[in-house]
Amino acid sequence: MAKHGKNYRDAAKKLEEGKAYSPKEALALVKELSSAKFDETVEVSIRLGVDTRKADQNVRGSISLPNGTGKQVRVAVFAEGAKAEEAKAAGADVVGSDELVAEVQKGNIDFDAVIATPNLMGKVGRLGRILGPRGLMPNPKLGTVTMDVEKMVKELKAGRVEYRADRYGICHVPLGKVSFTPEQLTENYAALYTEILRVKPSAAKGKYVKSVVVSSTMGPGVRVDSSVTRNFLEA
Repeated sequence: MAKHGKNYRDAAKKLEEGKAYSPKEALALVKELSSAKFDETVEVSIRLGVDTRKADQNVRGSISLPNGTGKQVRVAVFAEGAKAEEAKAAGADVVGSDELVAEVQKGNIDFDAVIATPNLMGKVGRLGRILGPRGLMPNPKLGTVTMDVEKMVKELKAGRVEYRADRYGICHVPLGKVSFTPEQLTENYAALYTEILRVKPSAAKGKYVKSVVVSSTMGPGVRVDSSVTRNFLEA
């Protein structure tokens, strides 16, 4: 197991052992405990009581965070003709059809998110082994297989994030940057947490949200009181 540095250990000492903080308190602490020389990403990890091996217990979707993520997102769009022009006008970074398929097959992947029009999914489907493992495969359930490319390009650029419970039932989702205010981070947390509660699978048994932890890239995890489901901005 990797040993944590002095800054991490010093930060961890400031946390009350076993305490779960309100969302706003926890996110303010994450900011306070950040010690890196770069603008760290703030992430939330939500552990759910679901068995993702069962199709009826999968938790997956996407949501636009009210304050974005603070990250510049490069968007690629598989489209032709008028839809390709629409994507370019909306701010897509890479737009194409056969030529873009060829670039991806060569390993040239200079983007963070992918959109495709439905008529091109036959071609994009051939890239599944390349895009799938990177979490870049367009998906109708996530809204990234669509004819409304303008809307999705703008949403991805503005900070639309994907959430997905992994095989351990944990959703890891970025909430923003350490440079955000506690209020901005809390508003993003509130939007995401409310969405996670909304999509609870009916097949999930027992306690749904088992634990919530927020942290910065280099900082210690701060436990959040998962029973707070409204009035998130109240400390």
